[in-house]
Amino acid sequence: MNNVVKVSVFWFVALLAGCASMGAGDIAQKRADIIKMKNATLAQLYSEKPDTRAQIKSAVGYAVFSNANVNLLLVSAGTGYGVVHNNQSGQFTYMNMAEGGVGLGLGVKDYRLVLVFHTQKALNTFVENGWTFGGNADAAAKASEKGASMQGELYYGDMSVYTMTNSGLALQATVKGTKFWPDSKLN
Repeated sequence: MNNVVKVSVFWFVALLAGCASMGAGDIAQKRADIIKMKNATLAQLYSEKPDTRAQIKSAVGYAVFSNANVNLLLVSAGTGYGVVHNNQSGQFTYMNMAEGGVGLGLGVKDYRLVLVFHTQKALNTFVENGWTFGGNADAAAKASEKGASMQGELYYGDMSVYTMTNSGLALQATVKGTKFWPDSKLN
C-alpha cells in the first residue's frame, strides 16, 4: 500500500470515528442525549411529512438513528447511534449502527434515519438481528438551515424507512450494508 493511500485511509478512519460520537457523559446523560435527538428528529419528520405522525402512533414501534457517513472515492462508511421504541410496551432499546459500502462517492454527510415497524415480528427481528443491505444514491449540500438535499423514503412491507439530511456535502452512489445492534452499556 503506498503512502498516499495509507494517509488517506488514516484520515478517513479518524474523521469517521469523530462524526457520530455521542460525546462524554454518564449513562443517564447519553440516554437523555439520544432521546433529545429522537424528539428533534421526529419533530422534523412531522413538519416535513405530517401524515407520519399518525403512522408512527399506530405502528408497533419505531426507531430513530443519527448517522455520520463518509465517502472517499470507492469506499463508504458510517457510524451512528439511536433508539428503538416499542409502542406497545413503552420499552426503549438503545442501539448502535455501522455501515460500509462500495461505489462512487465523495463527501461527508450527517443524517437521521427513522424506521417504522408495522408488525411485532419486524420490530423483534430488527432488535435481535439488525442487519440490512441495500443501495443508496443521493446528493446533499446542506449546512444548518441552508442548502438542499435529496431525501428518500422506502417501504419494506413490514417496515417504512425515512431519511433526512442534517448537514453535509456529498455526492454518492453506493451499495452498502448496515449493521444495527443493542448498546450493551446503555441498556
